[in-house]
Amino acid sequence: MTGQIIFDPLIEWPLLWLAIAVAALFLGFSIWRGLSGWWLRSLAAIVLATALANPSLQQEDRTPLTDIVVLVVDETASQTQISDRSEQVDQALETLRTRIEARPNTELRVVTLRDGEGDAGSELMTTLAQSLSEEPMARIAGMLLLTDGQLHDIERAPALPAPLHVLLTGRDGDWDRRLIVKNAPAFAILGEPVTLTVRIEDQGDVPRETEQVQLQVSVDGDPPLTFNAPVGQDIDLPVSLPHGGMNVIQFIVPEAPGEITDRNNAAVVQINGVRDRLRVLLVSGEPHAGERTWRNLLKSDSSVDLVHFTILRPPEKHDGIPVEELSLIAFPTRELFIDKINEFDLIIFDRYKRRGILPGFYLESIANYVRNGGAVLVAAGPDFAGVDSLYRSDLGLVLPGAPTARVIEQPFLPQITDLGQRHPVTEGLANGYLDETVDEADPEWGRWFRLIEVTARGSDVVMGGMERPLLLLDRVDEGRVALMASDHAWLWSRGFEGGGPQLELLRRLAHWLMKEPDLEEEALWAEPNGQSMQIIRRSLGENVGTVTVIGPDGEEIALEMEEVSPGRFEATYDAPEIGLYRLSEGDQGAVIALGPTAPREFVETIASGDKLEPLVDQTNGGILRLQDGVPAIRSVREGRPAAGRGWIGLTPRQAYVTADVTVTSLVPAWLFLLLAALFATGAWLREGRR
Repeated sequence: MTGQIIFDPLIEWPLLWLAIAVAALFLGFSIWRGLSGWWLRSLAAIVLATALANPSLQQEDRTPLTDIVVLVVDETASQTQISDRSEQVDQALETLRTRIEARPNTELRVVTLRDGEGDAGSELMTTLAQSLSEEPMARIAGMLLLTDGQLHDIERAPALPAPLHVLLTGRDGDWDRRLIVKNAPAFAILGEPVTLTVRIEDQGDVPRETEQVQLQVSVDGDPPLTFNAPVGQDIDLPVSLPHGGMNVIQFIVPEAPGEITDRNNAAVVQINGVRDRLRVLLVSGEPHAGERTWRNLLKSDSSVDLVHFTILRPPEKHDGIPVEELSLIAFPTRELFIDKINEFDLIIFDRYKRRGILPGFYLESIANYVRNGGAVLVAAGPDFAGVDSLYRSDLGLVLPGAPTARVIEQPFLPQITDLGQRHPVTEGLANGYLDETVDEADPEWGRWFRLIEVTARGSDVVMGGMERPLLLLDRVDEGRVALMASDHAWLWSRGFEGGGPQLELLRRLAHWLMKEPDLEEEALWAEPNGQSMQIIRRSLGENVGTVTVIGPDGEEIALEMEEVSPGRFEATYDAPEIGLYRLSEGDQGAVIALGPTAPREFVETIASGDKLEPLVDQTNGGILRLQDGVPAIRSVREGRPAAGRGWIGLTPRQAYVTADVTVTSLVPAWLFLLLAALFATGAWLREGRR
């Protein structure tokens, strides 16, 4: 219970001051007239003014409130996965809890900071600001941070109402080596070297200077190549991507004896390999209605360099025109088919037959081109079934189908075979062209009217018509070949009977022949989605085995795959941590990086209070190391130094809440009235006697 004297006027203060002013005028007039009772009149006026001011005694019933100490415990990855920092935090937390709870009138609020989503790092100030917002500022006696001092949101520091103390984990002799990728493009052109810049740095109390260390470079999880690399210098590494699509390049520096962690000794770079230009050679036979189908398709792609070779005048034609008067020029066949054939990514024969234009050794050169990794597509017409067929040359040794010499000219509906529903060239082609309710085996597209009967030679038949092969695909040594046993694809381009997905079909076919990774029949890859990954396995088989996932810590996990569509199997894996993961199933393998291999938590690993020092100095707090012991706790007045050797201070706030207030007049009203009457009567008697 506390009390104080207050004034609780019976009238408004302006009226009270007006009354005092009027009384002062009358008293001045009395003095001017020389009235002997002026001083008694003054006393009467003072008594009346005091009565109107109503002096009272205010008594408050106060309930004291406890002081609050906020303790933020940093349990991010750099605290829990480096050295013995986790044990240091646990011991310090137990000791501080005991000491603070032993203090009278003091409460402890413990807040834990853990790793958030993504790579935000240690959001220490955000956590502290949120904790302070939930408590009355007038009750905060101090704030303690159990941390390594490496935070990533110093700009979000709140207003601090009490001393801030930082208790650092770690040891004086800690040191670490880290690998930094300073420059890495997201895309690179196949066949052209791209320069990556990496740097190896030592930080902390390095025991000895090291000039060179081993640097290991691995592409797509293959066995690494080892180089000697300098420490503390930028290293430019020229790298040529081995294949199109995503290339995962991993850099590793072996762990050195004594360093506190190896989590930042590796870095992963993901570069998408793209082709600069696709060079296609299109060889057309005699003109026909669909001659421009392939040309229009290839010219519509700006990344394709097309060389179109059309035979307009066969050598056996004798029309009597002198050669020097012909407007046509001699085509450089030797240069194309012998000297520079390997510069082409794809060769297409559109209704071509042997007419003496290309000698036999040219066609043999094309067959060797396929075996060495090239790609050939034959769009067959009636000529493919005749004696001048390409099949009856050296090129026929690599073609996927043999003609029976029969040409069927009647309407038929192209259909996707059972194998074609699983093959990436024709997978989902009907559904993609129309809608999800369309049956792949009975698509609603236009008919064709000519089919060259062929017999498959161990190849993949992905489309058919009249129960005969229509589109055949095959691999020959390092290369690929395809045979379209009809020359009526142009009917779809013209929209006959509604047309069909000719653009998508021919685009996929050309890109499969050119070995685009997205169209591989047997493939395993993963698509990241935050902290999880969608694992996808494509196969022509009806079943696949379990996928083995190897995490950054070497732990192996086997996942069962579920078939979500013909030839496509998927599984979802929630990764426990970010880093590099290796996937394998049968002879298929893949690597995927979830977030950076060295997160922000492991960029700066040496415990230091430098970043927090300005905030600590503002509040007269202190930065102490836990390796020197848990500091004692003292009470200090506001504004005084709150830290010293082996101790930290808390500022008692003496906060309270008022439970009840009682106001009592100091003098009864009748006493004021009696005094005023006595003084007024005395003045009247004194002046009347005179």
